[in-house]
Parts: sequence; structure tokens; C-alpha cells
Amino acid sequence: MINRINPIQTRNNSFFRLLLIVISLCSFSILPAQEATLKIAKLKYNGGGDWYANKTALPNLIDFCNSTLQMNLAEDEDVVEVGSVEIFSYPYIYMTGHGNVVFSDSEALNLRNYLIGGGFLHIDDNYGLDAYIRLEMKKVFPELDFVELPYEHPVYHLKFKFDNGLPKIHEHDGKPAQGLGLLYKGRLVSFYSYESDLGNGWEDPSIHKDPQEVREKALKMGANLLVYAFSNL
Repeated sequence: MINRINPIQTRNNSFFRLLLIVISLCSFSILPAQEATLKIAKLKYNGGGDWYANKTALPNLIDFCNSTLQMNLAEDEDVVEVGSVEIFSYPYIYMTGHGNVVFSDSEALNLRNYLIGGGFLHIDDNYGLDAYIRLEMKKVFPELDFVELPYEHPVYHLKFKFDNGLPKIHEHDGKPAQGLGLLYKGRLVSFYSYESDLGNGWEDPSIHKDPQEVREKALKMGANLLVYAFSNL
């Protein structure tokens, strides 16, 4: 059984925290770069999986979005735990890893409240995450299944065009890349980049030595996801 918390208090906390994010977004474009306050975060989870993988990925994605789209994001990502109230402070949460993931009942409830309250979770399979994350996300949304998003979905067309859907960045087992999503009342609350490994393409060029055109595809797809998250609170 999930340990239920006061639903009125939860809704109020979610509303006011997301209201602060909206206010930040409204004023963000007029702030000079050194005053950037809007941040994104990497999700820290239990179970033994390497949630901390791809250490240079988010800083490089942030730099790309700031220089290409003038998004004015704070240059370093934060780390936030699944069960923390601080999760409500971020419009976009990034999750990656190769191995086991475990959400407690209270963590699953906290993540559910975050997502239905306007938050966005990007799950990026670093090869090895899939068998675990599907089970754990069932704790968060027992009523939902991951579905493959059509190529016409806005995540593939907001700033950069991906007419064939999610790009393949890192080859592992010959399977095609799939952009999967959890849709809650018609809104995409979680995007799951499966068999693609966008994070590898975001990392420093010296780490994976991907061609520049491959890295650029990964960064552009990541930028689309950030823009989507910020515009769908």
C-alpha cells in the first residue's frame, strides 16, 4: 500500500512551486546570463544503479541550449532525490543509468504528484535500465503503459525537426531507437528515450568520440525535450 499523504497539502505544494517556475519562465528572457536562476536536475534513485552516469552530459546540453536557443539556464545541473520535496522546483528532471532502480511507495507517490502537477521526467536508457524502470514506473502510474509516440508529436518538431522520430546515437544491440511516453490525461509527463542513449551524445567529444553530426542530433533532440518541458507546465 502506498502511504497516502494529505492530498490538499500536496496539491497546494505542487501548485505554488510550479507557480514559481512559471514566474521564473516569464521573466527569464530579460535576465542577463549571469543572473540565470532556472535549473534542471538529475534524478538520484535507490537500487544500486548508476544514477550519476554521463557526468558531462547535462552541462553540455545546457551550454548548447544557452548558446543556440538563448535559454539562459544555470550552467550546472542539480541533483534531486525521488522522494524529496525539492523535486517540485524543477520543470525538467533527467534520469539515466545502466542498472537497477527501486522506488519506495512514498517515492513513487512523490514522483506521481510531481508529474501530474506539471513536472516532466526524461528517462534516458544507458543500456541496462529498461527491465527495471518499466516496473518502477508502474508503481508511479499503475494505470499507464509506455507507448511509442508518433513522429508527428511536438517533441520531434518544436525547435529542431526529427521527421523520423528519436535519433539513434549509440549502437548497442542493433535495435531501433524508440521514443516512448507516458500520457496522463493527454499530456506527456515522461519521455523515455529507449535504444538511443542521448546522454552519450551529450557528453564531451573525448569520451565517446562520436562524429559531430551525431552529437549535434543528440543535443538538438535534448533541446526539444527541454523546450517541451518548459512549455507544458
